[in-house]
Amino acid sequence: MTEYNDKELFDLFLNTETRHYGFNLLVNKYKERLYWHIRRMVINHDDADDLLQNTFLKIWQGLERFRGESSLYTWFYRIATNECISFLNKQRTRFFLPLADVEKKLEHSLETDPWFDGNELQKKLQKAMLNLPEKQRLVFNLRYFEEMPYEEMSKVLQTSEGALKASYHHAVKKIEKYFESD
Repeated sequence: MTEYNDKELFDLFLNTETRHYGFNLLVNKYKERLYWHIRRMVINHDDADDLLQNTFLKIWQGLERFRGESSLYTWFYRIATNECISFLNKQRTRFFLPLADVEKKLEHSLETDPWFDGNELQKKLQKAMLNLPEKQRLVFNLRYFEEMPYEEMSKVLQTSEGALKASYHHAVKKIEKYFESD
């Protein structure tokens, strides 16, 4: 099977004769990475699966208008991130829950999730991350798990690199403190 770069995949998508093929290749290239990015934010497999579908639906609807000011990867992550933030905000407002209660609900989901196949250390890291403010958790996910450079993160989150470095630093310190206190 031919390996295409993003430019070639985008060109396949723009061609009406190869649009579906090009989009399927894009989905196959990015679905796993986007799934895990979303899953680390919302914890629950079913929610992550739904949000991944919503993300690809929005990508499909907007891809023709993609201007190329960032990489496709960055643009996809921005859409997935916005989907996660919207979902978490809806959870809070829908049930009139304060942030701490939403985090407890997510922690409960982690404990009872049959799809979580990590060991106890991974579960503890996920619990530590749930104690982070949403922005710090997002920055930590992108930097630690995705190894995304701050420059790319800045484009995804539309925040300065300095602010992202500070958020990541604070997140790491809080996670270290969580591990020390347990």
